[in-house]
Amino acid sequence: MRVVGGERGSGSLLTIAIGGAIAVLIALALPLYIGLSARHAIAAAADASALAAANVASGLFAGHPCQQASRVASSNGAELSQCDVDGLVVTVGVSGVILGIPVTVAATAGPPPNAPD
Repeated sequence: MRVVGGERGSGSLLTIAIGGAIAVLIALALPLYIGLSARHAIAAAADASALAAANVASGLFAGHPCQQASRVASSNGAELSQCDVDGLVVTVGVSGVILGIPVTVAATAGPPPNAPD
C-alpha cells in the first residue's frame, strides 16, 4: 500500500483548525454570556428594590420607600436611578455598568390589581 506524500500530516492540521475554531467561538461567546449574567443580576436588584419599597409603602416596614429601595439596590451592586411611589405601587429604575455599557432596568411592585366584578 502506497501513501501519497501530499496528505501526510493533514489530520494534525485539521485537528488544529477545529481546535482554533472552537477557541474563537468561546472567545466570542464568553463576553456575551458574562453580559447576560450581569444584566440578570441588575434585573434581580431592581426586583428586590421594588419589592422592598412596596413593603415600606404598604406599611409593613417603617421608613421611606425610595430610601429602602436605594439601600437594597446598593447592597446588590447597583444604583437606584428612579423611584416613583403611587399609593401602594412603587416603580424603580436600577442602573449598573455591564462591560463598560450603562444599563437601566425598571421594576414595579405593589398589591395585585383588583379582579373585575
